[in-house]
Amino acid sequence: MSPATGRAGRAEAERRLETARRGAELLERKQRILEHTVTRLRGRAAQAQQAWEEAARAAAVWLQRSAALDGMERIREAAPGAWARVHLQTAVSMGIEYPASAGCELPAFADQAGSSALVFAARSHAEALRTAAVSAAARRALELVEADLEGTRARQRAVENRWIPRLERTLDQIVRRIEEQEMEETLRLRWAADRS
Repeated sequence: MSPATGRAGRAEAERRLETARRGAELLERKQRILEHTVTRLRGRAAQAQQAWEEAARAAAVWLQRSAALDGMERIREAAPGAWARVHLQTAVSMGIEYPASAGCELPAFADQAGSSALVFAARSHAEALRTAAVSAAARRALELVEADLEGTRARQRAVENRWIPRLERTLDQIVRRIEEQEMEETLRLRWAADRS
């Protein structure tokens, strides 16, 4: 008997089938964990989106007021001369790294003469920028984990619907060949016994 079809082949097929079944179980477990994470991240992203939209609306109101009182030229003069910087902190869940939180380092605003609306406009725009960074990080985290969840589902379907059935068919074929060979051997022994 060759190892591919004999008892060694059977042991190898059984080992591979057990590995595939264990892999499907692990993928199912990972899927449940990721589904829980997606639910949590979806809630966080929705809250962050709502906070950003509220901050953006407030900033727009104060910008209109400041434009009416101070004019666009004074608003341009009040703009900081440097860029804001966003800092991300990451988290890892089931091997997926994603943004866990975001912070925003804002440049100092120059002291400009103007109405109090200009000061409130600057502060509300700074807050809108902070909440936009948090919202973007939350949305990106959700996208990354959802993409991995879809990949995990696809891998699990492939293992359960293709790999495991193929290994089961291979194992069945090997078992049938072994049984046929054993029956042939038994018949040969009987014929040999009958001839003698």
